[in-house]
Amino acid sequence: MERGLIEGVRRFNRTVTQRLGALDEAYLSRDRPLGQCRVLWEIGADGREVRELRARLDLDSGYLSRMLRALTAEGLVEVGPGADGRVRVARLTAAGLAERAELDRLSDQLAASMLAPLNGGQRDRLISAMAEVERLLAASMVEVAVVDPWQPAARHCLAAYFAELAGRFEDGFDPARSIPAEDAELTLPHGLLLVATLHGEPVGCGALKPRPPAYAEIKRMWVSPTVRGLGLGRRLLAELEARALAHGARAVRLETNRALTEAIGLYRAAGYHEVPAFNEEPYAHHWFEKPLAGEGNHGHS
Repeated sequence: MERGLIEGVRRFNRTVTQRLGALDEAYLSRDRPLGQCRVLWEIGADGREVRELRARLDLDSGYLSRMLRALTAEGLVEVGPGADGRVRVARLTAAGLAERAELDRLSDQLAASMLAPLNGGQRDRLISAMAEVERLLAASMVEVAVVDPWQPAARHCLAAYFAELAGRFEDGFDPARSIPAEDAELTLPHGLLLVATLHGEPVGCGALKPRPPAYAEIKRMWVSPTVRGLGLGRRLLAELEARALAHGARAVRLETNRALTEAIGLYRAAGYHEVPAFNEEPYAHHWFEKPLAGEGNHGHS
């Protein structure tokens, strides 16, 4: 990583933490640090499961427990069993709800104080820049890992993938008619399924089915509408290509439906070229291939 890029990020972090008052022990003059204030805000009016709170804030379980104990001692939070008794839920007390409302009021004041010295054009530029920074930071927080296809996160992604195809394809989508990609085919060492998560929530997936000796097939590419525009589709595609190459494939192949115009654009921009049909997928209108090693090597078997 270039040193200038690293220094730019660090300089930005110093400016933001100072301007927001993140260095103060009493954030917004409320006698508690920013971390505890953020926990109060994330718990919200309806309460939140502790495990979800930990995932949303990317906090160590021990550190979160200490903050919850401190807030409980202040009478602002109660932690107890959820409806099914198997999970712990944090809820705000009446005092906690009042404190959260006050934090909202003071946060509005802080935001206004940042905008007040600027003219109209500067305000618009700042808000646009903040939105771009937020988008890019969200992209940097997405985690991608190999997940067994029967795990809940994988099941969520695959169900969402099938549901979207059913809604977008002209004649709907029936997985039973499509060429299968069974769990065993998407489990190492036979194949793999990548799942992307953001704050612990599954937001995308992509699968790889090696076809030795020459190529591998990419399947089940899906990105949640909530994170589209963050470059996650290209990231998943690149990771699948790298893993296919590591498995000895000289090319990757995939097929897609004409209704998935965004996916077709992604594949073409990533270097895929259209080829004659290489399978009998009933829902496919386009078949693509990309060489992975060697100019002009298309990996036909």
